[in-house]
Amino acid sequence: MSYLGENFPKLGFGLMRLPFKDVAIDIEHTSKMVDMFLERGFNYFDTAYGYNNGESEKAIKKALVDRYDRDKFMLTTKLPAWAGAKNKEEAQQMFYTSLERTGAGYFDFYLLHNLGENRSHAFDDYDIWSFLQKKKEEGLIKHLGFSFHDKAAELDKILNAHPEMEFVQLQINYADWESTSVESRLCYETARKHNKPVIIMEPVKGGTLASPPPAVAQILQKANPSASASSWAIRFAASLEGVICVLSGMSSIEQMDDNTSYMKNFKPLSKDEYEVIKKAQEELDKITVVPCTSCEYCMKGCPQSVAIPGTFQAINILNVFDNMPFAKSKYTWNTKGHKLSRASECIACGQCESVCPQHIKIIDELKKAAALLE
Repeated sequence: MSYLGENFPKLGFGLMRLPFKDVAIDIEHTSKMVDMFLERGFNYFDTAYGYNNGESEKAIKKALVDRYDRDKFMLTTKLPAWAGAKNKEEAQQMFYTSLERTGAGYFDFYLLHNLGENRSHAFDDYDIWSFLQKKKEEGLIKHLGFSFHDKAAELDKILNAHPEMEFVQLQINYADWESTSVESRLCYETARKHNKPVIIMEPVKGGTLASPPPAVAQILQKANPSASASSWAIRFAASLEGVICVLSGMSSIEQMDDNTSYMKNFKPLSKDEYEVIKKAQEELDKITVVPCTSCEYCMKGCPQSVAIPGTFQAINILNVFDNMPFAKSKYTWNTKGHKLSRASECIACGQCESVCPQHIKIIDELKKAAALLE
Protein backbone atom coordinates (compact mmCIF):
# COMPACT_ATOMS: atom_id res chain seq x y z
CA MET A 1 0.00 0.00 0.00
CA SER A 2 1.41 3.39 -1.01
CA TYR A 3 1.49 6.26 1.47
CA LEU A 4 1.85 10.04 1.58
CA GLY A 5 5.47 10.95 0.88
CA GLU A 6 6.53 7.47 -0.21
CA ASN A 7 8.58 8.83 -3.09
CA PHE A 8 9.95 11.91 -1.31
CA PRO A 9 13.72 12.22 -0.80
CA LYS A 10 14.17 10.87 2.73
CA LEU A 11 16.20 13.76 4.18
CA GLY A 12 14.52 16.93 5.44
CA PHE A 13 16.25 20.16 6.52
CA GLY A 14 15.25 20.96 10.11
CA LEU A 15 15.51 24.70 10.74
CA MET A 16 15.67 24.64 14.54
CA ARG A 17 19.46 24.89 14.84
CA LEU A 18 20.51 27.27 12.06
CA PRO A 19 24.00 28.82 12.15
CA PHE A 20 24.41 32.09 14.02
CA LYS A 21 26.71 35.04 13.43
CA ASP A 22 27.06 37.14 16.55
CA VAL A 23 23.50 37.15 17.95
CA ALA A 24 21.52 36.65 14.72
CA ILE A 25 20.93 33.79 12.30
CA ASP A 26 23.62 33.85 9.63
CA ILE A 27 21.56 34.31 6.46
CA GLU A 28 24.53 34.01 4.11
CA HIS A 29 25.61 30.68 5.60
CA THR A 30 22.02 29.44 5.74
CA SER A 31 21.53 30.38 2.07
CA LYS A 32 24.55 28.32 1.06
CA MET A 33 23.14 25.36 2.98
CA VAL A 34 19.77 25.82 1.26
CA ASP A 35 21.49 25.90 -2.14
CA MET A 36 23.41 22.70 -1.49
CA PHE A 37 20.32 20.95 -0.16
CA LEU A 38 18.28 21.78 -3.26
CA GLU A 39 21.12 21.13 -5.70
CA ARG A 40 21.47 17.60 -4.34
CA GLY A 41 17.84 16.77 -4.94
CA PHE A 42 16.22 17.46 -1.56
CA ASN A 43 13.37 19.90 -1.01
CA TYR A 44 11.68 19.48 2.42
CA PHE A 45 12.21 22.34 4.90
CA ASP A 46 10.85 22.23 8.45
CA THR A 47 10.47 25.21 10.78
CA ALA A 48 8.02 26.27 13.51
CA TYR A 49 6.29 29.36 14.87
CA GLY A 50 8.47 29.31 17.98
CA TYR A 51 11.89 28.33 16.62
CA ASN A 52 14.40 31.01 17.66
CA ASN A 53 11.46 33.17 18.77
CA GLY A 54 10.19 33.34 15.20
CA GLU A 55 13.54 34.19 13.64
CA SER A 56 13.75 30.78 11.94
CA GLU A 57 10.61 31.51 9.92
CA LYS A 58 11.97 34.95 8.97
CA ALA A 59 15.35 33.50 8.02
CA ILE A 60 13.92 30.87 5.70
CA LYS A 61 12.00 33.61 3.87
CA LYS A 62 15.29 35.31 3.07
CA ALA A 63 17.33 32.17 2.42
CA LEU A 64 14.72 30.16 0.52
CA VAL A 65 11.31 31.67 -0.26
CA ASP A 66 12.60 34.95 -1.70
CA ARG A 67 15.24 33.16 -3.78
CA TYR A 68 13.44 30.19 -5.35
CA ASP A 69 10.21 29.54 -7.23
CA ARG A 70 7.53 28.21 -4.90
CA ASP A 71 7.22 24.88 -6.71
CA LYS A 72 10.90 24.08 -6.09
CA PHE A 73 10.50 23.35 -2.36
CA MET A 74 8.14 22.14 0.34
CA LEU A 75 7.87 24.26 3.48
CA THR A 76 6.51 23.06 6.80
CA THR A 77 5.77 24.95 10.01
CA LYS A 78 3.89 24.33 13.25
CA LEU A 79 1.37 26.00 15.57
CA PRO A 80 2.01 25.71 19.35
CA ALA A 81 -1.42 26.61 20.77
CA TRP A 82 -0.15 25.91 24.30
CA ALA A 83 2.70 28.44 24.08
CA GLY A 84 1.44 31.75 25.39
CA ALA A 85 -1.92 32.07 23.62
CA LYS A 86 -4.54 33.51 25.99
CA ASN A 87 -7.56 32.81 23.78
CA LYS A 88 -8.75 31.30 20.50
CA GLU A 89 -7.95 34.43 18.50
CA GLU A 90 -4.34 34.57 19.68
CA ALA A 91 -3.82 30.85 19.02
CA GLN A 92 -5.28 31.02 15.53
CA GLN A 93 -3.32 34.18 14.74
CA MET A 94 -0.15 32.10 14.96
CA PHE A 95 -1.06 30.57 11.60
CA TYR A 96 -1.35 33.95 9.89
CA THR A 97 1.83 35.19 11.57
CA SER A 98 3.73 32.22 10.14
CA LEU A 99 2.32 32.92 6.68
CA GLU A 100 3.49 36.53 6.94
CA ARG A 101 6.93 35.70 8.33
CA THR A 102 7.70 33.07 5.70
CA GLY A 103 5.98 34.72 2.75
CA ALA A 104 5.29 31.18 1.54
CA GLY A 105 1.71 31.74 0.36
CA TYR A 106 0.74 28.28 1.63
CA PHE A 107 2.30 25.44 3.59
CA ASP A 108 2.91 22.04 2.04
CA PHE A 109 2.77 20.36 5.45
CA TYR A 110 1.39 22.01 8.58
CA LEU A 111 1.48 20.66 12.12
CA LEU A 112 -0.23 21.14 15.42
CA HIS A 113 2.97 21.47 17.43
CA ASN A 114 4.05 19.19 20.29
CA LEU A 115 0.93 17.38 21.41
CA GLY A 116 1.02 15.30 24.55
CA GLU A 117 0.70 15.59 28.33
CA ASN A 118 -0.91 18.85 29.48
CA ARG A 119 -0.32 20.58 26.13
CA SER A 120 -2.94 18.80 24.03
CA HIS A 121 -5.99 20.41 25.62
CA ALA A 122 -5.04 23.84 24.22
CA PHE A 123 -5.78 22.63 20.69
CA ASP A 124 -9.24 21.56 21.84
CA ASP A 125 -9.83 24.69 23.91
CA TYR A 126 -9.01 26.97 20.98
CA ASP A 127 -10.69 24.82 18.29
CA ILE A 128 -7.42 24.50 16.37
CA TRP A 129 -8.33 21.16 14.79
CA SER A 130 -11.30 22.51 12.84
CA PHE A 131 -9.63 25.89 12.24
CA LEU A 132 -6.70 24.26 10.45
CA GLN A 133 -9.01 21.89 8.60
CA LYS A 134 -10.71 24.98 7.15
CA LYS A 135 -7.33 26.43 6.18
CA LYS A 136 -6.65 23.18 4.35
CA GLU A 137 -9.98 23.43 2.53
CA GLU A 138 -9.00 26.98 1.53
CA GLY A 139 -5.77 25.70 -0.01
CA LEU A 140 -3.46 27.33 2.53
CA ILE A 141 -2.40 23.91 3.83
CA LYS A 142 -1.70 20.94 1.56
CA HIS A 143 -1.25 18.26 4.23
CA LEU A 144 -2.22 18.46 7.91
CA GLY A 145 -0.76 16.51 10.82
CA PHE A 146 0.81 16.95 14.24
CA SER A 147 4.05 16.47 16.13
CA PHE A 148 4.00 14.51 19.35
CA HIS A 149 6.07 14.06 22.51
CA ASP A 150 4.44 11.63 24.93
CA LYS A 151 3.66 7.95 25.44
CA ALA A 152 2.17 5.61 22.86
CA ALA A 153 -1.14 5.25 24.71
CA GLU A 154 -1.75 8.99 24.42
CA LEU A 155 -0.86 8.94 20.73
CA ASP A 156 -3.37 6.15 20.19
CA LYS A 157 -6.04 8.23 21.94
CA ILE A 158 -5.38 11.29 19.77
CA LEU A 159 -5.36 9.31 16.52
CA ASN A 160 -8.65 7.66 17.46
CA ALA A 161 -10.15 11.10 18.09
CA HIS A 162 -8.67 12.67 14.94
CA PRO A 163 -8.47 10.15 12.09
CA GLU A 164 -8.47 13.07 9.65
CA MET A 165 -4.81 13.78 10.46
CA GLU A 166 -2.68 12.73 7.50
CA PHE A 167 0.67 12.12 9.22
CA VAL A 168 2.48 12.19 12.56
CA GLN A 169 5.90 13.62 13.44
CA LEU A 170 7.73 11.56 16.08
CA GLN A 171 11.05 11.53 17.91
CA ILE A 172 12.81 8.41 16.72
CA ASN A 173 16.46 7.42 17.05
CA TYR A 174 18.36 4.28 17.92
CA ALA A 175 19.19 5.54 21.42
CA ASP A 176 15.50 6.07 22.29
CA TRP A 177 14.13 3.08 20.37
CA GLU A 178 13.37 1.04 23.49
CA SER A 179 13.28 3.97 25.94
CA THR A 180 10.54 3.71 28.56
CA SER A 181 10.26 7.51 28.76
CA VAL A 182 10.28 8.39 25.04
CA GLU A 183 8.82 5.13 23.67
CA SER A 184 10.16 5.66 20.16
CA ARG A 185 9.35 2.18 18.93
CA LEU A 186 5.92 2.01 20.56
CA CYS A 187 4.91 5.43 19.21
CA TYR A 188 6.11 4.49 15.71
CA GLU A 189 4.16 1.24 15.83
CA THR A 190 1.06 3.08 17.05
CA ALA A 191 1.21 5.54 14.15
CA ARG A 192 1.61 2.71 11.66
CA LYS A 193 -1.27 0.79 13.26
CA HIS A 194 -3.43 3.79 12.34
CA ASN A 195 -1.91 3.76 8.82
CA LYS A 196 -0.29 7.15 9.36
CA PRO A 197 3.04 7.85 7.66
CA VAL A 198 5.73 9.28 9.91
CA ILE A 199 8.08 12.25 9.75
CA ILE A 200 11.03 11.63 12.04
CA MET A 201 12.55 14.31 14.26
CA GLU A 202 15.60 14.10 16.54
CA PRO A 203 17.20 11.19 14.64
CA VAL A 204 20.58 12.25 16.04
CA LYS A 205 19.05 13.05 19.45
CA GLY A 206 19.92 16.72 19.57
CA GLY A 207 23.37 16.05 18.13
CA THR A 208 24.44 13.59 20.82
CA LEU A 209 24.59 10.69 18.37
CA ALA A 210 26.82 12.73 16.06
CA SER A 211 29.49 12.57 18.78
CA PRO A 212 28.62 9.41 20.69
CA PRO A 213 30.60 8.08 23.67
CA PRO A 214 34.01 6.65 22.71
CA ALA A 215 32.89 3.03 23.14
CA VAL A 216 29.97 3.59 20.76
CA ALA A 217 32.08 5.56 18.29
CA GLN A 218 34.59 2.71 18.21
CA ILE A 219 31.87 0.20 17.29
CA LEU A 220 30.63 2.36 14.42
CA GLN A 221 34.13 3.22 13.22
CA LYS A 222 35.18 -0.41 13.17
CA ALA A 223 32.12 -1.38 11.13
CA ASN A 224 32.64 1.37 8.54
CA PRO A 225 35.66 3.70 8.90
CA SER A 226 34.38 6.06 6.20
CA ALA A 227 30.87 6.59 7.64
CA SER A 228 30.12 9.42 10.07
CA ALA A 229 28.39 8.68 13.36
CA SER A 230 25.47 10.84 12.18
CA SER A 231 25.02 8.70 9.09
CA TRP A 232 24.33 5.62 11.21
CA ALA A 233 21.67 7.47 13.21
CA ILE A 234 19.91 9.05 10.24
CA ARG A 235 20.00 5.89 8.12
CA PHE A 236 18.56 3.89 11.04
CA ALA A 237 15.57 6.24 11.14
CA ALA A 238 15.16 6.43 7.36
CA SER A 239 15.20 2.64 7.06
CA LEU A 240 11.85 2.30 8.83
CA GLU A 241 8.76 1.63 6.71
CA GLY A 242 6.20 4.38 6.14
CA VAL A 243 8.64 7.26 6.61
CA ILE A 244 7.98 10.51 4.73
CA CYS A 245 11.38 11.96 5.62
CA VAL A 246 13.93 12.24 8.40
CA LEU A 247 14.67 15.74 9.67
CA SER A 248 18.21 16.75 10.44
CA GLY A 249 18.78 20.04 12.27
CA MET A 250 21.90 20.98 10.35
CA SER A 251 23.97 23.96 11.48
CA SER A 252 26.85 24.04 9.00
CA ILE A 253 27.87 23.40 5.41
CA GLU A 254 29.97 20.48 6.64
CA GLN A 255 26.95 18.78 8.22
CA MET A 256 24.89 19.45 5.10
CA ASP A 257 27.61 17.99 2.88
CA ASP A 258 27.89 14.86 5.01
CA ASN A 259 24.15 14.21 5.37
CA THR A 260 23.30 14.76 1.72
CA SER A 261 26.25 12.63 0.56
CA TYR A 262 24.84 9.37 1.95
CA MET A 263 21.14 10.25 1.69
CA LYS A 264 21.22 11.25 -1.99
CA ASN A 265 21.19 7.61 -3.05
CA PHE A 266 19.77 6.30 0.21
CA LYS A 267 20.08 2.62 0.98
CA PRO A 268 18.33 1.10 4.03
CA LEU A 269 20.49 -0.56 6.65
CA SER A 270 21.55 -4.10 5.86
CA LYS A 271 21.14 -7.00 8.27
CA ASP A 272 24.79 -6.70 9.29
CA GLU A 273 24.42 -2.94 9.84
CA TYR A 274 21.41 -3.52 12.10
CA GLU A 275 23.66 -5.76 14.20
CA VAL A 276 26.13 -2.88 14.51
CA ILE A 277 23.34 -0.59 15.73
CA LYS A 278 22.29 -3.24 18.24
CA LYS A 279 25.82 -3.31 19.67
CA ALA A 280 25.82 0.50 19.87
CA GLN A 281 22.49 0.44 21.71
CA GLU A 282 23.83 -2.08 24.20
CA GLU A 283 26.86 0.12 24.86
CA LEU A 284 24.71 3.22 25.34
CA ASP A 285 22.57 1.39 27.86
CA LYS A 286 25.62 1.11 30.09
CA ILE A 287 26.06 4.91 30.34
CA THR A 288 23.91 7.21 32.47
CA VAL A 289 23.20 10.63 30.92
CA VAL A 290 20.58 13.34 31.22
CA PRO A 291 18.38 12.72 28.12
CA CYS A 292 18.07 16.37 27.08
CA THR A 293 17.72 17.19 23.35
CA SER A 294 18.08 20.98 23.75
CA CYS A 295 14.59 21.70 22.43
CA GLU A 296 14.44 24.59 24.97
CA TYR A 297 10.74 24.22 25.73
CA CYS A 298 11.78 24.38 29.40
CA MET A 299 13.32 27.81 28.88
CA LYS A 300 10.27 29.61 27.52
CA GLY A 301 8.57 30.10 30.90
CA CYS A 302 11.50 29.84 33.31
CA PRO A 303 11.19 32.83 35.71
CA GLN A 304 14.91 32.66 36.50
CA SER A 305 16.20 32.14 32.94
CA VAL A 306 18.24 29.16 34.09
CA ALA A 307 20.43 27.66 31.35
CA ILE A 308 18.74 24.28 31.61
CA PRO A 309 19.84 22.62 28.32
CA GLY A 310 23.28 24.24 28.64
CA THR A 311 23.65 22.84 32.14
CA PHE A 312 22.71 19.35 30.99
CA GLN A 313 25.09 19.59 28.04
CA ALA A 314 27.91 20.31 30.49
CA ILE A 315 26.93 17.58 32.93
CA ASN A 316 26.71 15.01 30.13
CA ILE A 317 30.23 15.90 29.03
CA LEU A 318 31.23 14.94 32.54
CA ASN A 319 29.07 11.79 32.56
CA VAL A 320 30.23 10.49 29.19
CA PHE A 321 33.81 11.76 28.87
CA ASP A 322 34.80 12.19 32.55
CA ASN A 323 36.41 15.54 31.76
CA MET A 324 35.76 17.99 34.61
CA PRO A 325 37.77 20.97 33.23
CA PHE A 326 35.98 20.77 29.89
CA ALA A 327 32.61 20.31 31.61
CA LYS A 328 33.15 23.35 33.84
CA SER A 329 34.36 25.44 30.91
CA LYS A 330 31.27 24.50 28.91
CA TYR A 331 29.06 25.25 31.92
CA THR A 332 30.56 28.73 32.36
CA TRP A 333 30.08 29.47 28.67
CA ASN A 334 26.50 28.15 28.59
CA THR A 335 25.50 30.22 31.64
CA LYS A 336 27.58 33.38 32.11
CA GLY A 337 28.65 33.42 28.48
CA HIS A 338 25.02 33.57 27.36
CA LYS A 339 23.81 35.84 30.17
CA LEU A 340 21.73 33.02 31.65
CA SER A 341 21.36 31.87 35.26
CA ARG A 342 23.24 28.99 36.84
CA ALA A 343 21.65 25.79 38.09
CA SER A 344 21.79 26.95 41.71
CA GLU A 345 19.46 29.85 40.88
CA CYS A 346 16.55 27.48 40.14
CA ILE A 347 13.58 28.19 42.45
CA ALA A 348 11.97 24.77 41.84
CA CYS A 349 8.71 26.19 40.45
CA GLY A 350 8.27 23.10 38.22
CA GLN A 351 7.26 24.97 35.06
CA CYS A 352 10.09 23.34 33.11
CA GLU A 353 9.14 19.80 34.11
CA SER A 354 5.56 20.30 32.93
CA VAL A 355 6.67 20.88 29.32
CA CYS A 356 9.77 18.69 28.99
CA PRO A 357 9.26 16.20 26.11
CA GLN A 358 11.89 13.90 27.64
CA HIS A 359 10.19 13.76 31.07
CA ILE A 360 13.41 14.76 32.81
CA LYS A 361 13.29 15.47 36.56
CA ILE A 362 14.86 18.83 35.85
CA ILE A 363 14.82 20.24 39.38
CA ASP A 364 16.70 17.26 40.82
CA GLU A 365 19.16 17.23 37.94
CA LEU A 366 19.89 20.94 38.36
CA LYS A 367 20.66 20.42 42.04
CA LYS A 368 23.11 17.65 41.15
CA ALA A 369 24.71 19.79 38.45
CA ALA A 370 25.11 22.76 40.79
CA ALA A 371 26.88 20.56 43.34
CA LEU A 372 29.29 19.22 40.71
CA LEU A 373 29.96 22.23 38.50
CA GLU A 374 29.74 25.32 40.70
